[in-house]
Amino acid sequence: MDSEQRVSISLSGVLVVFAAIASAIIGWQLRGLLLLVMISVVLACSIAPIVNWAEQYRVPRWLGALLTYLTIIATLVGVILLIGPTVLDQIQLLIGQLPLLLRKAATQLEAWLLVVNDTRPDFTSQVFDQLDVQAIAAWAIRSTREIALRSLNVTTGILGTLLSLVLAVFISGYMLADSDTLSKNFVRLLPQPWDQRVNEQLPEIADKMGTYIRGRFIVSATLALATSLGLSFLGLKDFAVGLGAIAGVTNLIPFLGPILGAIPALLVAIPQGGWTVLWIILLYAVIQNIETYLLDPLIVGSSVNVHPLYQLLAVLGGAQVLGIIGALIVPPWVAGAAVLLENLYVQPKLRKEAPEATASEPVIVH
Repeated sequence: MDSEQRVSISLSGVLVVFAAIASAIIGWQLRGLLLLVMISVVLACSIAPIVNWAEQYRVPRWLGALLTYLTIIATLVGVILLIGPTVLDQIQLLIGQLPLLLRKAATQLEAWLLVVNDTRPDFTSQVFDQLDVQAIAAWAIRSTREIALRSLNVTTGILGTLLSLVLAVFISGYMLADSDTLSKNFVRLLPQPWDQRVNEQLPEIADKMGTYIRGRFIVSATLALATSLGLSFLGLKDFAVGLGAIAGVTNLIPFLGPILGAIPALLVAIPQGGWTVLWIILLYAVIQNIETYLLDPLIVGSSVNVHPLYQLLAVLGGAQVLGIIGALIVPPWVAGAAVLLENLYVQPKLRKEAPEATASEPVIVH
């Protein structure tokens, strides 16, 4: 006998589905604004400890935020004026010599492979004869430009990006100046008892997000300086500062950044011979291990309590949707979401299951 199954669809369920679809569409249309809010929150969390420390000495929060931002901006302007022209000149020189460097690198690699694979020299020569160095150089430059343009297009160009950064500074300053009121108004929108539960997690979320972004910038600046000094010592003085700046910027992106930062240095080193390449590889390996086992545990710590696979997916997803900015901004937000997931779902679930597991254990009578 066939049983007839009926599916009942309530009006509230339909409304929830349409509301979710409408919210997704509106959110995508306002992704520039959402990115601005995401950047503002991360900036506010990154300087919140300084503002909190100043507040202990009866400095108003708005004044503490203003002085902190002025100090940061003055420092950045000083660094840009000090090394900015050198960095730009060396990067332009690197881009201009990229086809020649690729050609020399291909020739050197072919020579090394012929020494290793001397039994099949014709095959090795045919492989390298098919390489179009000009096309590879054009592809590398075009790919870099497309990544930069994708980041800029989110905020409608360079002027839009600069305006968004300025607005993010003002919005984050306002968030810091009136953080208590803003957090209270936000949690009031949530139903009970979630309003109180979420409010208890906000300090930990802000701490993890701020620690992550501060740690990434401090570690990246340290690695940029170490890379520049190391490359200068190894004989790459004409590109040392520019390559160090590239290494520092790319290191802001977890996992993929160090690899991307090492590629330009290898392109410069390969034409100079095997020993230079070996020393460059050792330099980047040592610096990367110092970051992984010393700087990150000391400075960043366990700020992102997320499995490395999920961190990598956050970086790739952020870069895919928002460009370079997304690769930097999305991971701390993932860390904040991990706090909510851990404290509001995982831990209560484990505490609830523990008594049940204990009660279900068989009692052994001796």
